[in-house]
Amino acid sequence: MKKLAASLAVLALVLPAAPALAQQRSDQGEARKEMRAGNVLSLRQIESRVLPNMRGSEYLGPAYDSTAMAYRLKFIRDGRVTYVDVDARTGRVLGVSR
Repeated sequence: MKKLAASLAVLALVLPAAPALAQQRSDQGEARKEMRAGNVLSLRQIESRVLPNMRGSEYLGPAYDSTAMAYRLKFIRDGRVTYVDVDARTGRVLGVSR
């Protein structure tokens, strides 16, 4: 009985994350598809444009929004998180939020 309860507790923690992970995988696949078709820049091209402007910040990683066709790059510096939104088609910075 204890094993069943422990298994259910673990499952309850994992299930809410499943839709978010599925969407993230879907967006990543969409980014690859769009890049191969020549519709968006590669993540490396986007990073090469943004990272030099974020000196002193630690780069935590990207996320791709297939609906907006935009990358969101996440940085941290002195305990403060900064998001840089970039148009995946042009590489233009759309906004910076702190």
